[in-house]
Amino acid sequence: MDNFRTKDLSIAAYLYASGKRLFESHKIDGRIWFVFDDKATCEELVNSYWRKEASVNGKEFADAIRTLKDLIFNK
Repeated sequence: MDNFRTKDLSIAAYLYASGKRLFESHKIDGRIWFVFDDKATCEELVNSYWRKEASVNGKEFADAIRTLKDLIFNK
């Protein structure tokens, strides 16, 4: 499987708002992990995030955070 995993809500929201497909989410030891398709592209996006070169629509980012929080609190 060529998936990207993160437990960081901000990174997951950025990936989701960037149009990456959320493959699944699951809880391990009390933490929610978000799993996205296309590991290579996700890693490139995350690197741009940490370099402060990321660009995403603010409304889409806020909506992504709400959607992912819904997943967290429904688990």
